[in-house]
Amino acid sequence: MNLNCIRNTCLSLLSLLIIFYPLKIDAMSHDWVAVPKSQFGEQLWDKNSVQKNNNGSLRVFSKFIPISTTEITQDILYTMDINCSEKSFKDVAVGAREFNEFKNKDSEWKDPNGDKLILGVIDQVCTFGKN
Repeated sequence: MNLNCIRNTCLSLLSLLIIFYPLKIDAMSHDWVAVPKSQFGEQLWDKNSVQKNNNGSLRVFSKFIPISTTEITQDILYTMDINCSEKSFKDVAVGAREFNEFKNKDSEWKDPNGDKLILGVIDQVCTFGKN
């Protein structure tokens, strides 16, 4: 009987712990911000993911949604570093199902080369990062 009492007490404490400290399944919810669309699709960046790197650049999650989606052309998830003073970027990681699915170890800083979507992300993230 004493063993049953201890077991019931432990189960009660465990259930109270779960109720008052629920497990976080999604550690970070996204707050997507759209940049002006282009003929190729739409680009979004996540306000909640913006972080400042040691070198002064900003890291952000970004998502490209093509105009037409098929099994081949799906949403593409990027982890981007942005150099606001140079207006350049690099893709640190890419994914189709989740962020950082495929790390890009040899990524180099790139000029957006007039890409309206990337320029929109750079401008908005840099403005947001100043605040």
